[in-house]
Amino acid sequence: MTYLFNSSGTWIAFRIEDYIYSSRAHWIGWFPWDDEHAVDKQGKYLGSIFYSDRFCKLNSFPYRGYPGYPGYPGYPGHPGYPGFAGSIGRPTGTTDYSPEDLINKE
Repeated sequence: MTYLFNSSGTWIAFRIEDYIYSSRAHWIGWFPWDDEHAVDKQGKYLGSIFYSDRFCKLNSFPYRGYPGYPGYPGYPGHPGYPGFAGSIGRPTGTTDYSPEDLINKE
């Protein structure tokens, strides 16, 4: 499991294999291309991982085609609380997510 934070260091999501979950452990998307870019359950761009543990949305992301649907991954269990990761500069050309932004994607 990889905990994901916004640039302020607030925990917003976590990743298990190719799936991304909100901080409330609800499935919100997946990583269809075996890279750092995630889509939501409808196949629309959701965000990207930067610096191995920061999740932000690129303001401009090229359409890569419909990624298909991976099937429901099931419940991942309670992820625990990772604490605060410390603040960093937000990557250029991105928008931060708050935990509530991703909870609303559930």
